[in-house]
Amino acid sequence: MKPRLVLPVLLAAIAVLLVAGCGGSDGGSSGGTDPASVAPVKAPVFIGFTVRPEGETKENIEKLAKTIAGVDNLGDLIVEELESSAASEGEGFDFEKEIEPWLGDEGGIFLQSYEEEDFESYGAAVQTTDEGAAVDFVDKQVENGDEAATDGSYNGVDFKVQEDETTIGVFDGLVVFAEDEATFKEMVDASEGENLAGDGDYSSAISGAPDSSAADVFVDIGGLIEEAGGEIDSEAQTFLDTVGIEPDEATAVASLIPGSDQIEIDLSSDLSGENPPSGDASELLGSLPATSVAAFASPEFGTRFNEGIDKIDKQGIPGQVPPNQLKKTLKQAGIDLEAIASSIGDVGAYVTGNSEKTLGGALILEAEGDTQAANTVANIGLFLRKTGTPGITKVSEGASGFSIRSPELGRQPVVVVAKGSRIAIGYGLAPTLASFQVSGKTLADSASYKESLDALGSTPIAMFVDGPSALNLAGALIPAGEEAEEFEAAEQYLQKISYLAIGSEASDNLAKAKLIVGVK
Repeated sequence: MKPRLVLPVLLAAIAVLLVAGCGGSDGGSSGGTDPASVAPVKAPVFIGFTVRPEGETKENIEKLAKTIAGVDNLGDLIVEELESSAASEGEGFDFEKEIEPWLGDEGGIFLQSYEEEDFESYGAAVQTTDEGAAVDFVDKQVENGDEAATDGSYNGVDFKVQEDETTIGVFDGLVVFAEDEATFKEMVDASEGENLAGDGDYSSAISGAPDSSAADVFVDIGGLIEEAGGEIDSEAQTFLDTVGIEPDEATAVASLIPGSDQIEIDLSSDLSGENPPSGDASELLGSLPATSVAAFASPEFGTRFNEGIDKIDKQGIPGQVPPNQLKKTLKQAGIDLEAIASSIGDVGAYVTGNSEKTLGGALILEAEGDTQAANTVANIGLFLRKTGTPGITKVSEGASGFSIRSPELGRQPVVVVAKGSRIAIGYGLAPTLASFQVSGKTLADSASYKESLDALGSTPIAMFVDGPSALNLAGALIPAGEEAEEFEAAEQYLQKISYLAIGSEASDNLAKAKLIVGVK
């Protein structure tokens, strides 16, 4: 086996155990060195994972492999492929005898030095229960290779540098890999001084990760921005300020939790500062049409919209609107943003259709009352007429408002209507009016929607995608060619998705979300 293949082989071995759950340990966690203890304290991304899942986690991974891929024993299959690939390079190995005996329970990978939309350096570490056996394996693979490797030593730690600069060493109960010798030495220094495991922001963020997670991804958002150049353009900063996002000091953790019939990703972040978005708009979401391919709902939109408009008005829009002129200018044109925002509660949206011809949907705004809803639609219509917008037609059947038809807008008209306390701004008359239906099924009547509610538990649902409907629509919209061929290749697996749901809530100054992918 060529020296440059040692790292891929070992990382593939980790993937085998992580994905397939083979080779479970007898005594639970090894209690070994935390892989994050060799990551530089300023590493913006760190992925920690359980190498040897056990109990329910292992059973769930095996069930998912059977359901999604139809494989009875994924671990054995991957090991066979791994050993076969190594043998084809001229130097085979026995995974069970040469890797599994010394492989520990936990592993981690860090990424740093983000430049030109890519990471320039990485490091990885895996716990080992037998440093001697791990060293023997690495030495054997290098010695049997047909390319030269250089021996080195740094602060008492021996290592090998391969021709592609990949550096490998074993110390502190860890098998350590780095993209190059300089990064490896950084990891040695981190193990003896400041490191990510001892960083307060990392420790605080990762402490909230669920115990049942198979992998956790930590992101220092502020650090990532700094690595990318440390600046956010003015328009992006205005948007972030509008929605209350403060990225400079923010962190986030995403955790992967396998279930027997679902895949869950939990996300927590302090991205939104001291007052993360809260509330529950699940009632609005559940009232949207059952024919929705995808739908979402957001609570207390008017309050956040008003706060955002105040910030934009104060700052202005560079090159377009001077500071303190936005609200004044629109009010003179008949649009009172403050009045509109103060009358709006929850907001939702949905998409319907199974082809480009039938594609439609609407944005739904819940007003405080019937009068506010009707007045808002009337004011929008008045503003458009003042600007000379052509193609406006009155709508009075099913709801009151108007539609705008134009070749630039496509086959369907844009519809702005109100009924009761609900405002709908949609594409296509029928899809828009569907949000006002008195009879007929809603998402709350859908079996897969009910399943998603059960999966989310106490977390309020904020978004729902029907798997089969989304797959049909995607297949109809993807043009013929290479993309269509790639889609067809993935379709056999995508067909296993019954729904995708996202729930969100706020707790202890953290914005929390759950992504659930239901499989069948």
